[in-house]
Amino acid sequence: MKKYFLLTGIFVVLVSCSTTKSYTVLPKSNTETQGDVTFTQKGKTVTLKMNINNLAPGEHAVHIHEKGDCSAADASSAGGHWNPAKDDHGKWGAEHFHMGDIGNLTANADGYGTLTFSTDKWCIGCDDESKNIIGKSIIIHAGQDDFTTQPTGNAGGRVGCMEIK
Repeated sequence: MKKYFLLTGIFVVLVSCSTTKSYTVLPKSNTETQGDVTFTQKGKTVTLKMNINNLAPGEHAVHIHEKGDCSAADASSAGGHWNPAKDDHGKWGAEHFHMGDIGNLTANADGYGTLTFSTDKWCIGCDDESKNIIGKSIIIHAGQDDFTTQPTGNAGGRVGCMEIK
């Protein structure tokens, strides 16, 4: 019986250590981009899952931007890439990259794309401002990230935006 209560207690602790937040992508720059984004934190790992519709077929850069503000028609209100370390733009995991450098999402011929990304370098609502994604935004760009051009990866206009609250 003691073993049952111990296992039940461990399960309750593990379940309570998970946080999930879901959001809707807003179309920007006179596009019809839409979709949903979910962040889930389990332990120290945050997983981002995106399902995006109405994109032009091909590659689209996805970045976390520094401000959780999608009010501008072109999403310029979201500011630049989230870059608390003031590092050069690049590809995630390379020598230089911004905390907001997620990568590219591929939209199929019907304009639908998905992206899943996991990291222990982010957190949802923690006290470490160099890791906390709350108060930032996700931007979906018109073009692909070349992972080289400073400071944005030459990704083009902002076609989708979502505030991380």
